[in-house]
Formats: sequence, C-alpha cells, structure tokens
Amino acid sequence: MEIEEAIGLVTSNASNIDEEITIKLDDAYGHILANSITASDNVPSFARSAMDGYAVKSEDVTGTSKDHSVRLRVVAQVLAGESTGISYKDQTAVRIMTGGMIPDGYDAVVMQEDTDLGEDEVCVYSPVRQYMNYCHPGEEIKKGTTVIDAGTRIGMIETGLIASLGIESVRVKRPLRVSIVSTGSELTAPGRKLPEGCIYGNIRYMIAAAVRSMGFEVSYTADCKDDRDTICDHIIKARDLSDVVITTGGVSVGKRDLVTAALSDTGAKTLFTRVNIQPGTPTLASISDGKIILSLSGNPYAAIANFDLYFPPLSAKIMGCPELDTKTGEAVLSDPYDKVNVMRRLVRAYEEGGKVYLPDDRHMSSVFGNLERCNCYIDIPAKTKVSLGDIVRIRRMRYR
Repeated sequence: MEIEEAIGLVTSNASNIDEEITIKLDDAYGHILANSITASDNVPSFARSAMDGYAVKSEDVTGTSKDHSVRLRVVAQVLAGESTGISYKDQTAVRIMTGGMIPDGYDAVVMQEDTDLGEDEVCVYSPVRQYMNYCHPGEEIKKGTTVIDAGTRIGMIETGLIASLGIESVRVKRPLRVSIVSTGSELTAPGRKLPEGCIYGNIRYMIAAAVRSMGFEVSYTADCKDDRDTICDHIIKARDLSDVVITTGGVSVGKRDLVTAALSDTGAKTLFTRVNIQPGTPTLASISDGKIILSLSGNPYAAIANFDLYFPPLSAKIMGCPELDTKTGEAVLSDPYDKVNVMRRLVRAYEEGGKVYLPDDRHMSSVFGNLERCNCYIDIPAKTKVSLGDIVRIRRMRYR
C-alpha cells in the first residue's frame, strides 16, 4: 500500500491521551496545552509610554516648532512600574520614561529629543498627534481574547504570552510515553568491548533523542538478542510502560527476522506490512492492548526515514496537536539524481531558499552519517526520472 494509506491506518487506530497534569510555566516548554488560554484582563492593563519624554495633552502643543515653542509646567515624574494618582491640568506635562503609566487626561508623549529636558518647566519644540507614542490598554492583548488554543505546543512565544497574563501554572496533556526495542544479536551497547562480528547499536539512541526533542518521554529502551521469546518479553514490557512502542530490526525475511512472530505471540493485530517505499519497505505496524507498535528496519537510515514518516502524524493524533505532524512542500532540485527507482523513494537532502541539494552520492540504507547535513527528504514517485531544475516534493525531517 502507499504510505498515505499506511499512515491513515496507524492514526485511525491510535487513542488520544486525555490525561492532564498541571505544571509550572518554567517547565511548560514543549508540552501540549490542554485548555485554551483566555485573557482575564487587558495587556497592558493601563496606558503607557512608548518613549522617554513628556506626557502632554496633544492640543497644548499644536503648531509648535523650534521657532515657536510651547512651555509647559512639569507637575510629576513617572518611571516604569510606578502608579501616578494624578490627572491632567491645563498647560502641564509629566516627565515619563518608556513603559511608564500615562496619567489620565494626557493623550500623547513628546520625545525628550524634541524638548529642552526641563525639570520644573519644559520647552516643547515639536507637535504630537493624539495618541502619538502612546500605548493603549489592551494594545498587546484585549480582555476576553483567546490567546492560545488548546492543543498548541508551548514554545518560546507561547511561554511569553502566558507569562504576560500573569499565569504561573498551566494545564497540559501528560507527555506521550514511547518505548524503543532494537533487535539484533550483533548489537553491542556503547562502552562495552566490541566482540568480533558485532556492531555498536545506534538506532535506539537516535530515535530516543528524536522522541525527547519533541517533548515526549522515553519510558523504556532495550537492545534485544534474536530470540523469539526474548523479543516477545521485551515488547510486552515496553507496551505496558508506554503509549507507543517502536521496534527496530527483525522485520525482513532472514532466518533471524523474528519480530513478526514475536508480535503475534503478544496478541498484536497487524495493521499493515510492506509499503511502497524505499528505504523501509518491510516496515510494519500493529496494535496490541490498544497500543500502536511501529516495527522499523534495522538499517539506520531506513529506520530514521520511516520513523519520520509514521511517528509525527501518529503523535499529532494522540496528542491532539497538528503542529507535531510532518511538514511537506516543494523545492527546485539543484543537484543531479540520475537513478530511476522501481519503488517510491525517500532521498535524504538539504533544502534552503527553495532549492534542495543532496549531501553526497551515498544513498544506501546502512549509511546515516551524511544525515547530519540534511533537513528533509525528496519524495520521488516510483519509476520517475527527476532532473536538475525540476520541482520536487519534499518532506521535512521532524527531528532536525
């Protein structure tokens, strides 16, 4: 089947996370907002100055100039953070600093550069329009406005908006919990002596880093020998500790590709197996005890590329946050790619300024080091020749 159908099967069988927790705003970055945030007051709640200068009544300085200045009595000084308790009096001004509260009746601020900086009296050399250099109450946020919708991922700007409303804690959805089980008797944990014929396992570390970068929790990880019972035990443990399980390796047709059989032993129901995509054709998805299990290739690039295909839309559905989904677009192919593939193919690439480039000519599933220079995939249809200058479809790497 096509990847779009496979993604649809995964997301339609996934259950939403409804559990909510309350966290401090300092810890909210990356979390998914559970409830919409509405302003209970104007921001700012008072009229304030946009400049260092003098608050005036605009009609008092109409027609002023360097040759025809107006002299006003200075009745007070207001710094940012101070209340005034005063109101306008005829032919007066208030010395004021940026962010200072403009007293009632004054409707503009003259920049200090357009005055003689007087203390008891000030000479004004330039006219100002009504509300010039004047920030109205609610200029940033009006009372009653929905500032952030439920389901929004809290980032830097969202954090600032929430803080500006005086909100110290927020209700968020409990983070998605993900378990990762890498299968393969050849896998050796970093830090241990490498036996002959073995390799250091890296896929689960990469996927765990990607999961954490999205604001989620990694609840269980393991490297697992190629043994059906052992794989089954790890999958059950991983399933019971998480919302989503990701396995790598053991999904092809070799003698030690035992993940499909182990999944069957857990009672998992297969959602799909084998998809029209390279790399990662043997990728399969299943559901066990209501938990989605994504079983990816044991080749690093294939695993990462297919993680990027399925996990972002899956997590977006579970968390109710469309922002988590994969971003797609188009770009102009700016490096040659001469191969015509029998199947649809994801080619690692780098997009910048509407142009897409290839890091080098190594496209094998076992090679992943050049991903460090990539931020997207070129999505090339089966049996399609692409040439320099062609507009091609790209999929953003969610973890970059």
